[in-house]
Amino acid sequence: MQLMTNTRQLLLALLATAFLSACDQGGRDPHPQQLQSKRLAIFKQFTKALEPMGLVARDRRDYVKVEFAEQARALKTLATQPWVYFSAEGNYRPTRAKPEVWRQPADFKLAQDRFLAAVSQLAQAADSADLPTIRSSVDEVQKSCKNCHDQFRSETVLRD
Repeated sequence: MQLMTNTRQLLLALLATAFLSACDQGGRDPHPQQLQSKRLAIFKQFTKALEPMGLVARDRRDYVKVEFAEQARALKTLATQPWVYFSAEGNYRPTRAKPEVWRQPADFKLAQDRFLAAVSQLAQAADSADLPTIRSSVDEVQKSCKNCHDQFRSETVLRD
């Protein structure tokens, strides 16, 4: 009797696992080329580069010129990379990218250009050791991120 109960519990657990895995992508990109995953990975690297600079700009971390300049250069290198993954082939769900990315390509390109200009300004300021200029430059990068997110990124994942 105990063996039959254990077997039944095991079978139910296996069926539940199979059912749940069929219902949920588990956060994985369902598209074969994984364009969303590629752009998301780059955006996560943006955050890793920008967060420490934000701490410096808010006086929560000491300004160390070499480290700050390295982070700014890393962000500048990354800044041009994710946009190619917003191609027509990258327009699939689930995603946080709003349809406006594809409906308003000129506006989306303008947001990219503003971000690239702000990042370039930050990279120049990083070597200056002029903390007011650095703070202003970090603020401009963060504002460009927020403006783009407000216009082109959904707060929740958009599903079919």
